[in-house]
Amino acid sequence: MRIGLLTEGGYPYVSGEAGLWCDRLVRGLEHHEFDVYALSRSEREEDGGWVPLPPQVGRVRTAPLWETVDDGIVHGRRARRRFAECYGELATALCTAAPGDPARRSEARSSEARSSEARGSDGGPEGQAALEADRFASALYGLAELARDEGGLPTALRSETAVRALERACRAPGAHRSAREARVPDLLAVAARLERALRPLSLDWYEDDDLGSVDLCHAASGGTGALPGLLARYFCDVPLLVTEYGVRLRTHYLTEPDSSPAIRSLLAAFHGRLATETYRRAAVVTPGNTHTRRWQERCGADRAKLRTVHPGMDAAPFAEAGESPECADPQTLVWVGRVEPAKDLVSLLHAFAEVRRAEPGSRLRIVGAPSDPEGVAYLAHCKGLAAQLFPDEADGPHAVGRNPVSFEETGGPELPSRADAYASGALVVLSSVVEGFPTGLVEAMFCSRATVSTDVGAVVEAIGGTGLVVPPRNPRALAEACVALLRDPERRERLGAAARARALELFTVEQNITAFHGIYLEILSRTPVRRVVLDDTGEPLPFGVPAEAHVPGRWSDATARVAARGGPGAVRTGPGWATDGGPVRATTPVSAAEGASR
Repeated sequence: MRIGLLTEGGYPYVSGEAGLWCDRLVRGLEHHEFDVYALSRSEREEDGGWVPLPPQVGRVRTAPLWETVDDGIVHGRRARRRFAECYGELATALCTAAPGDPARRSEARSSEARSSEARGSDGGPEGQAALEADRFASALYGLAELARDEGGLPTALRSETAVRALERACRAPGAHRSAREARVPDLLAVAARLERALRPLSLDWYEDDDLGSVDLCHAASGGTGALPGLLARYFCDVPLLVTEYGVRLRTHYLTEPDSSPAIRSLLAAFHGRLATETYRRAAVVTPGNTHTRRWQERCGADRAKLRTVHPGMDAAPFAEAGESPECADPQTLVWVGRVEPAKDLVSLLHAFAEVRRAEPGSRLRIVGAPSDPEGVAYLAHCKGLAAQLFPDEADGPHAVGRNPVSFEETGGPELPSRADAYASGALVVLSSVVEGFPTGLVEAMFCSRATVSTDVGAVVEAIGGTGLVVPPRNPRALAEACVALLRDPERRERLGAAARARALELFTVEQNITAFHGIYLEILSRTPVRRVVLDDTGEPLPFGVPAEAHVPGRWSDATARVAARGGPGAVRTGPGWATDGGPVRATTPVSAAEGASR
């Protein structure tokens, strides 16, 4: 089959966030063809180049989200009117719904109490939420139709018309409190962020010889990265699979602490609405862990569509350490990861101070490097704190003193790899206050190491009962757990062996690839043949569509498909494939290099 792999800030770029698991997926499914559609987040990311692509990648198309695009398009009066209507509806949907806003929930409850008799049975919270979701979807697809008809919308999305539409929506009756407090700088910032998030609307990817020619779109993330898949489903009826190892709405809450309440509220509403529409239109949604799954359900994902697929990791580099756990220093604790405030190394250092009082011969190796200026400053702070808490100590009057806490990086002669870092200690510690899926813990599990972790993110789901878990920001509890395992080598050995067995069963590349291959077949078995594919001579192309697509089934959804041609209120009923045009010709495969230059 032919898969359209959709990424944002990831594969095929070298520095991409989700690049590793996407590369393993593509290489593992070598009997299928992949077309990659990548959105880049920065010039630095593009300058870093691509990872080597396997031969099953037939085409790569890229589009930047970071640079300002001047399309030079001058819209006529009718197009401007359509844009103002659709963007105004979008802004209204954002201002009347703020996911997670306690003030908004309070206002909604008060409004519900005042007008329960005036509304019918469909006027409750569920009906109101469905109405707002439909309004957002209708406006979104209306903008997509307009972008397709006019050749793009970047300039319009940055125009004064967009800002004034946002302002009217924020000042309108029924807008939530945070939106009513928005000032002009807030509105300008929100409009700029929405333009960037909606930039995929203006791409030329949604034709029959592009995303319309694939059998399935697989979005490697939600949010803007899944938007091309939504539009491919809307314009071409291509089924959509969404995989998330972290939810964009949660990321927004964690990464926007310094923005004003109005900006945070409006952008949270956008990400929440987009997530709801993505989950509603996707054939299957695959969270990477239960923690992500709970966020998806909160954003409206149907439980019947959810399939948890854990990240696949390569266990081979950790095999030697995993098979020789007795080589570890029994008095050494190890922390491995990226140095940043969310890892809470300050609590770890304070906890180790208590560990040293109980076990004077213990050592702590902090292995990792920062990835941004904030991380560099945090690392310097941690080094200063370690120097204060642990003055250099010497074994005798003629020996050189050394600090029991060391800050190191992998790649040197002493620690060539992460596996060597885990192998250097008998106990691996994680002290994070925020964590998604703890890949570092899984690597430690591959190495047969007992772990002590904070109860955040998907930590408990990953380790099961193979390690100790303590509350975050609790140095005393962290220290007591570490001392308990340092003093009990037999227990450490049992936990380490159980951890390795669990990791090999649940978190390998093989199980990940097998799971996605089965999901691909499941989706195609419920997808109708959308068109006949012809070869160069005009004859039907043998095996132009997968055999699974011929299996009888129920093709149409129970709900009408929302359309916006002619305005945000228009609706098209029935599945789009029933009204598709005639046969299309098979397109000549384009190389990855040619696709990237298009």
